[in-house]
Amino acid sequence: MGPAGPCLEAGHRPLDHPPLFWSPQLNAAPADQIRLLEVQALDVRLSQLSHKRNSLPEHAEIDSLTSDLAQLRDLLVASQTEESDTSREQTKAEQDVDQVRQRAVRDQQRLDSGAVSSPKDLENLQREITSLAKRQGDLEDVVLEIMERRESAQERVTELTERVGAVQAKVDDATARRDAATQELDAEAATVTKDREVVAGAVPADLLKLYDKLRAQQGGVGAARLYQRRCEGCRLELNITEVNDVKAASPDTVLRCENCRRILVRTSESGL
Repeated sequence: MGPAGPCLEAGHRPLDHPPLFWSPQLNAAPADQIRLLEVQALDVRLSQLSHKRNSLPEHAEIDSLTSDLAQLRDLLVASQTEESDTSREQTKAEQDVDQVRQRAVRDQQRLDSGAVSSPKDLENLQREITSLAKRQGDLEDVVLEIMERRESAQERVTELTERVGAVQAKVDDATARRDAATQELDAEAATVTKDREVVAGAVPADLLKLYDKLRAQQGGVGAARLYQRRCEGCRLELNITEVNDVKAASPDTVLRCENCRRILVRTSESGL
């Protein structure tokens, strides 16, 4: 609403305030001026619906859930990558164990067959079998360690998959609620818009043009009712001089509030 000067008492204009501003050469039937208030009420409702649409709690809820979902999916991808890497690592380690085992089996078969007769060769073969047994044991320990890491990664993948599913379900639910609320608000806005078109179509073009211009300048309110000698646009009460000016004005004269410059519409409740 328009600001009041520092010299004003709460809700009152100073007695030496300039006379009420009249729109030059602009006249409209009282019924058309009152109809302008209907247009204003419909515009206010449209603004309220737009604000409500943009302020639906589901918007913030979806943004928060979507952010959580993105983080969980990143963690899930990382866990899936770890599980895949450990799977390949386990396969490679098991292959190493198998190679050592096969080598040890062949050496043991040579030893058992008596094909090695040289004491030195026999000693070397026995030493290799012992070394291979140690190597196999070490590699099997590696396999066990990798299996533990892979199992942990798999459990993490399972956990994160369930969490992603749960959060996605919440996103879907919030989205459905938002869409339903938006659809309802849009339907009402469409009805109000049609009503405005009908009412505005009955308002003289020059008056409607002025109203639209003022509405754009004055935060969405271009016309205000004069109620009990108070402008409902800026909430300031007319002083006695301004009241007399309004009384003296022709009913067809389009008045403007001196303080907020909005179109000031007289009704049976203006207190004149």
